[in-house]
Amino acid sequence: MRTVTVAGGTLFRVAADELGDATQWVRIAQLNGLSDPMLVGVVTLKLPPKVAR
Repeated sequence: MRTVTVAGGTLFRVAADELGDATQWVRIAQLNGLSDPMLVGVVTLKLPPKVAR
């Protein structure tokens, strides 16, 4: 499982940058026990695998 460390921002941006699809932010949130897409401070997030389309 990959991880990424970000300083603030949103899960939308992380999903777009890392998974290629901003709508996948929900998968990142669920994997990390988050409900709010807004990130505050420095956060290390687990990333789900990319979904083939």
